[in-house]
Amino acid sequence: MELKAGYKQTDVGVIPEDWEIKKLGDVLKVKHGKSQKEVENINGQYPILGTGGLMGYTNHFLYDKESVLIGRKGTIDKPRFMNSPFWTVDTLFYTEIFNKYFPKYLYYKFLQIDWYSYNEASGVPSLNAKTIENIEIAIPSTKAEQAAIATALSDTDPLISSLEKLIVKKRNIKQGAMQTLLQSKEGWEVKKLGDISEVKSGKRLPLGKQLTEIITPHPYIRILDMSDNGISLTDIKYVPEDVFPIIKNYRIFKGDIYISVAGTLGLVGRVPDILNGANLTENANKITDIKCNTSYLLCVLRSDFIQNKIEAERTMGAQPKLALTRIRNFEIPLPSPEEQTQIAKILSDMDTEITALETKLAKIKAIKQGMMQNLLTGKIRLIINN
Repeated sequence: MELKAGYKQTDVGVIPEDWEIKKLGDVLKVKHGKSQKEVENINGQYPILGTGGLMGYTNHFLYDKESVLIGRKGTIDKPRFMNSPFWTVDTLFYTEIFNKYFPKYLYYKFLQIDWYSYNEASGVPSLNAKTIENIEIAIPSTKAEQAAIATALSDTDPLISSLEKLIVKKRNIKQGAMQTLLQSKEGWEVKKLGDISEVKSGKRLPLGKQLTEIITPHPYIRILDMSDNGISLTDIKYVPEDVFPIIKNYRIFKGDIYISVAGTLGLVGRVPDILNGANLTENANKITDIKCNTSYLLCVLRSDFIQNKIEAERTMGAQPKLALTRIRNFEIPLPSPEEQTQIAKILSDMDTEITALETKLAKIKAIKQGMMQNLLTGKIRLIINN
């Protein structure tokens, strides 16, 4: 393929002719964190950071300049940028960035690196400082262009941060509303789930039979396809035609509710119309023939009251399991049908608002990802050096 004028082919891809290929060790020094035991102070002014985030505070800092942090052990794929004094523990590397290079640009480069491809342990993921310093990156030859790229990418950060905080706030508001609206009140009935519905198990394929990616009229819903938001269609598998007659009685239909009962417990949702009549995994149950408002029942099953009960009643074996009889014995608070409808609508409206915010956030993140791909490879230039 003919190269565009002003570009060159390198080991890390096509980049502008005036860009350079540098090992990370040429632009920064990877430094080890230290134990926080002797410096930790609950009233300290500087954060103590580990791979999982904030661990405490101290009045001593390990480094006070802009730095990119990356996990040494444990979580190794979550780079972090710091522009204020900090302390890192020994599972978290920090970096001393040389003067010629713009730290925030290097942070965005770190975000693009597949860190797990450099993992050096078979157990807990681990990185080695020398390995990091030997990684090659493309970088503009001037600090000014590095800064321009970093600034352009940073412009989206406040909006992303504000949306993330707003989503957390809206979820907390909804959680509080659920606790208030779903708490049993005078005049309400309390019935067992098995008294207001049928709870039935799914079914695995017969021994020796396998699901297929070839589309048949018989989709099969697995736990990994499920979430509280519904069923993902991106990787649906299918029951072969010759196997379907054997498990045809273990299907889930429009209007039914699924609940995961093995491995990941307590995922609750409804089957989309396109999967009406799909076969259901043995690791989930279906709740059918529902004698109350289905949307209201979904809210109750997703509430802390039921989810905490699921957590408390799980049985431990090769994998966590939730017995069919226990699900049937879940106590469901039931107001009048009119109140059920009203409560379900209030909570549904909150879900709709949260979903809209999440969609907006996903779009902005996708735009930023596209910007990173274009700007960090030089495909789009903000400054052209003569």
